[in-house]
Amino acid sequence: MLTGGQLAALIVAVFWAVLVSFIALTLLKLSRLLGEASELVHDIGDQAGPLMDDMARTVKRANEQLGRTDVITRQVAGVTQNVSAVTTVMTSVVGGPLVKAAAFSYGVRKALGGRDGEGRAESGRPELQARSSGRGRR
Repeated sequence: MLTGGQLAALIVAVFWAVLVSFIALTLLKLSRLLGEASELVHDIGDQAGPLMDDMARTVKRANEQLGRTDVITRQVAGVTQNVSAVTTVMTSVVGGPLVKAAAFSYGVRKALGGRDGEGRAESGRPELQARSSGRGRR
């Protein structure tokens, strides 16, 4: 039979064997995980080069498009200035005579209206009726 010390040593030895096997399994799983991680990093490294080239081409094309947009924007600004100048010229050329023609036609209508006796006396405004009939305030 086993003595108390031998039994305790046997229990400790079994405990250590279980602990060592648990640690060994954990290290084995960890080594697999690290192997897969290194493969993943290697794959990402292989794909990074072409991705960087694609990104560089994309940025280059974007810069070209921005340059074209800048040219178009400058041309639109020039067209806007030209339209503004044409509008100013048209306003001064057509606007002045139109205002004069409207004023002239208003004066003619006013003169003809007073001649026929149809002035503003029939408009229904009491001040004008009072003035036209000679009964205005003094």
